[in-house]
Amino acid sequence: MIHAMSYTDGEAATFEEVTAAAEAPGTTWVWVNAADRGGDGDPAVREGETDVGRVPQPTGELATVTERFDIHPLHVEDVLGDARPKSELLDEYAFLLVKGARFRVGETTFLEEIRTRPVGVFVGDDWLVTVTVDSDDAVEAVWNRLEGADRRALARGADFAGYLVVDRIVDGYFRLLEELEDDIETVEDRVIEAPDPDTLAAINELRRELLSVRRVVWPTRDAVNALSRGDADQIAESTEKYYRDVYDHLVQLVELTETYRDLTAGARDIYLNTLSQSTNEVMRRLTVVATIVLPLTFVAGVFGMNFESMPELGWPYAYHTAMLGMGGIALVLVAYFRREGWL
Repeated sequence: MIHAMSYTDGEAATFEEVTAAAEAPGTTWVWVNAADRGGDGDPAVREGETDVGRVPQPTGELATVTERFDIHPLHVEDVLGDARPKSELLDEYAFLLVKGARFRVGETTFLEEIRTRPVGVFVGDDWLVTVTVDSDDAVEAVWNRLEGADRRALARGADFAGYLVVDRIVDGYFRLLEELEDDIETVEDRVIEAPDPDTLAAINELRRELLSVRRVVWPTRDAVNALSRGDADQIAESTEKYYRDVYDHLVQLVELTETYRDLTAGARDIYLNTLSQSTNEVMRRLTVVATIVLPLTFVAGVFGMNFESMPELGWPYAYHTAMLGMGGIALVLVAYFRREGWL
C-alpha cells in the first residue's frame, strides 16, 4: 500500500498517485508499506539482471516509487531482507535503515520475544520515501502529525520529517528498555526471596532480550552518526543538530543496555551463590549427622562381633551400659556442634 503526501509551510495534501504528489509544489513524502507483497499481489521484489549481476528488482507499487525517485534496488533489498541497520550517502539521496523494536504481543512475562521491523528512510533534496514491510507505529504517528497540519514539521523539509521518523523509533527503544528494567527488578526480587530454576531461566531470557536490543542499537548509533556530521548533502545544517540529538540518545541506550546486562549478570551470580550456599548447608548437616552416627556405628560394630569369649556378653547390664554410652556420645557431639554453630 502506498501513501503519498505533498506539504508546504502551513498545509499538507494527500494524493492517491505518486506522480501527482511528486509534481505538486513543496516537499513530497511517500510511504510504501510493502508487507512483502507488491501492489498487484506479486512478491515485492523479483530477481533481475543488471550490469553487476543478478539483484532483486522491485515490483508493483514499490517499483513505481523506486523508479520515480531513482532508488537503487539493493537498498530496497536491504529493507525487505531485514538487513543490519546502516546508512549510505549518495548524490541523489541519503539512505538510512533502522529497525523498530517491541515485544511480541501475546507472550507471558519472561517469555516475551523482541520483534524488530525494518524501516527504510530515503531522504532526497525535496522528497522523502519511507519503506516498511508492515504497519509501523512510528511512521504512522509522524504521518498523522504532518497530515494534522503540525506547523513546526510542515515548515521544514524532507530531512526533518526523516528525523521525526527516526526519533520516534529511537523513543521506542527507551520504552522497550523500561519494560526490561521492570522485569530485571522483578527477577532480582525473586533471586533474593525465592530462587528456583525458573528464576535462572528468566535471567537467561532477559540476557537474550538485551542482546537483541544491543544488536539493534549499536549499528543504529553508527548509522545515525553518519547523518549528523555534515557529510550528507540532503541534510540541512539546521537539521543536523536534531540527528546529533538522536545520536546522543542512542549512545545513552547503548550504555543502558550494557548496564542492564551487568545487572542481569549480577543477578545470575547471586542466584548461583545462593544455590551454592544452600548446597553447602545441606552438605554440612549431612556431615554432622554422619559424624554423630560414626562412633555409634563403631561401638555397635565392636559389640556385634561373633566371638564367644567376650566378657561383656555375660554381664547382665552390658546392653544398658552400651546404650547409655552411645547416647552420651551422641549428646556430647550434638552439644559440641551447637556450640560451634553447625546445628
